[in-house]
Amino acid sequence: MENLIDKTGGSLYKLVILAAKRALELSDGSPRLVEAGPKEKPPLIALREIAAGKVAMKIKKKPKD
Repeated sequence: MENLIDKTGGSLYKLVILAAKRALELSDGSPRLVEAGPKEKPPLIALREIAAGKVAMKIKKKPKD
């Protein structure tokens, strides 16, 4: 789990959001980026993709006024 949190800058919140968004994409038919069995659920596949470094989060910087 710590390995996964490190992939999102140390934020559990960001990890949950990233995994949820990726799981929704997988449910909508996006191709899997890691090998997975036919009965594996999208949330588990999403977490495995994050752990493998196949999915990352873009962090937007706030513009300076």
